[in-house]
Amino acid sequence: MQFSVYQESHIGGRKVNQDRMGYSFTRDALLLVLADGMGGHLRGEIAASVALQTISTMFQQQAQPYVKKPQRFLEEALQAAHRDIHQYRHAHQLPETPRTTIVACLIQHNTATWAHCGDSRLYWMRGGQILGRTRDHSHVENLIAKGLALPSERATHPDRNKLWNCLGADTPPRVELGAGAGLLPGDLVLLCSDGLWSMLPDDEILRRLQAQTVVRAVPDMLQAALRAAGDTSDNVTALAIMWQGSSVVDSMDALASTIISTETLPEDLHSTTIRDTPLPEMASSEVDAFDDDEIEKAIAEIRGAIEKSSQILK
Repeated sequence: MQFSVYQESHIGGRKVNQDRMGYSFTRDALLLVLADGMGGHLRGEIAASVALQTISTMFQQQAQPYVKKPQRFLEEALQAAHRDIHQYRHAHQLPETPRTTIVACLIQHNTATWAHCGDSRLYWMRGGQILGRTRDHSHVENLIAKGLALPSERATHPDRNKLWNCLGADTPPRVELGAGAGLLPGDLVLLCSDGLWSMLPDDEILRRLQAQTVVRAVPDMLQAALRAAGDTSDNVTALAIMWQGSSVVDSMDALASTIISTETLPEDLHSTTIRDTPLPEMASSEVDAFDDDEIEKAIAEIRGAIEKSSQILK
């Protein structure tokens, strides 16, 4: 596999960044995951962190070097994440269960399969067109489907933040699966939280990703969303790839310096940006540890990892 990848998150105007994102890959499989902890419930960032760790761990267990049944894997991984969030609540005796949206994409054999719960989105783009996008599990989306609201009201409707599906709720999530999509070199896949898509129309997201590499487009989009939202900005997070498949990239190509190639990796090697670190103990005076300084540090580490990977793995 060969692909360019970039991820970035900003806290916006909030006191806590409840968004989490990351990717894992083997020689033959790539997993992208993004979660947006729900701010209307206690410690949404915990739910998002648990979800990413659970899904990444299952990927590392089953991708040998690829996952045998992608749709079943995603269904089981999201359900397992839901159960682990509830287990965390019981272990820490929380008054309620943390909740999060989730969107995940598994790419292998030039085919993308995805799953989601909530309103974090996946976009699949090619040649200046959006070929696929997840449908938000929100009340306003249901109203639009019934003709009771206009599509233009998605970002402004009073019910835009009311979700009927997530991880961590009292009832099991309804995991919506996307059928396998055949990827061609140059295809773009974007995962993002509502802090991005609620501020930038789909056509602008498409235009910005088509105009430059993902390494430049993602931070530019996040800054545009932050400017549009102003001081009240939500957390804004995006993870994007440009797919190259198994094609050989000319070393003189401008994209070559950002492309990761996995073709020479051992079958049993797994690489991930999702850190399997202990989750924080709960305390009444606790403040979020994922502050601006750590976000910037994480971004710098991600950029360094991309550069290092492209040098070692090409």
